[in-house]
Amino acid sequence: MSNIVKEFNDYRSKMNEKLLDDNNKIIKRIFNLDTNAYAAGALDVKTKELLGLVASAVLRCDDCVKYHLETSHKEGVTKAEVMEALGIATLVGGTIVVPHLRRAYEFWEALEEQK
Repeated sequence: MSNIVKEFNDYRSKMNEKLLDDNNKIIKRIFNLDTNAYAAGALDVKTKELLGLVASAVLRCDDCVKYHLETSHKEGVTKAEVMEALGIATLVGGTIVVPHLRRAYEFWEALEEQK
């Protein structure tokens, strides 16, 4: 596993575990809502992940972008689909999104190297 992907996943897992072990009902409900929102429904998981990716890029949340990139990768999203979604995010978010676009591209490359 690429170092950038491993570091992200290790940190995310460690901190999620700590947060959930703290047993805060609100935080647990938010995590549960997030999980359920991305389950298949009228929209398939792949589409929902791409929507999450666009929203995350526009909101400039690098951790969220990485999460949605990895889940999209696992769902079989192609590089062309990711780039088209990130193009829309950059259009909607403006040039302030470009640094996040760079980091997203780097993370996607790391995901592809895992194959």
